[in-house]
Amino acid sequence: SPPSTDVAIPGPKGLLVATLTDPSRYAPALILIPGSGPTDRNGDNPAGVAGGIYRQLADQLAAKGIAMLRIDKRGMFGSKAAISDANAVTIADYVADVRGWTAFLQKRGKRCVWLAGHSEGGLIALATAARSSKAICGLVLLAAPGRPLGTVLRAQLTPKIPPEMYAATDAAIARLEARQRVDPATVPAPLAGLFNPAVQGYLIDLVTTDPAKLTAATTLPMLVVQGETDIQVGIEDARLLAAAHPGAKLVLIPGINHLWRKAPADPAANAATYANASIPVDPAVATAISDFIKAKR
Repeated sequence: SPPSTDVAIPGPKGLLVATLTDPSRYAPALILIPGSGPTDRNGDNPAGVAGGIYRQLADQLAAKGIAMLRIDKRGMFGSKAAISDANAVTIADYVADVRGWTAFLQKRGKRCVWLAGHSEGGLIALATAARSSKAICGLVLLAAPGRPLGTVLRAQLTPKIPPEMYAATDAAIARLEARQRVDPATVPAPLAGLFNPAVQGYLIDLVTTDPAKLTAATTLPMLVVQGETDIQVGIEDARLLAAAHPGAKLVLIPGINHLWRKAPADPAANAATYANASIPVDPAVATAISDFIKAKR
């Protein structure tokens, strides 16, 4: 296995923690920004994601001569001490953390740093580039949404909820889009967790951010990687991101899902792969990233 080291930088109230896998001091470096919710630096999530997809990707990239820093978000896991409430965050907060990690890698001799955002992490990568592009080599968007979150939520929920629940759900999303909080009593009980008052501040930040507009605002090199059997973020999203950035490279990988695993298109069978730790990350993802970064050096 390539050498991996746990590292830390100061956070608002305590340390932010990450793991750096670095095959060489001269290796180009990439920060992996995790997806939504309690997703740790390995890519696991107590909601039912196992197998360490981020750790696997780091090992695969190290074998190709690329360093990767995978982070724990402020308030979670190794970075739990950074803030007292992990839900009390904004996109700007996460951007500040990524900028801190970028400076950390530069101090270790990395001339500039690539940002890779998985799923929701793609928004953080784009927002970071908009605020501090000089230290960033380019962007890698992995299964990242190309539409505002409200639009994505409607597309995800519509086929899963009974018709009689849709009006209330749509109204709740619309309130968030108007930067207004949602009364939990007006939300269908099965969706109460999604509209938890504790996370509504961050949800408002997300639904009012348009990833395609952020993409169009940057001139940095950009790679968009999308699995063709992803049931959370679709090929449409990847095409929207690529279309918004004329120089972007779009790579569609057949047969892999949101976790970069081989999976069928059937939603139930696809979702069943999330907790199956024996299914490896498809090496095509690391190959696409490595080829793109090395071509831009």
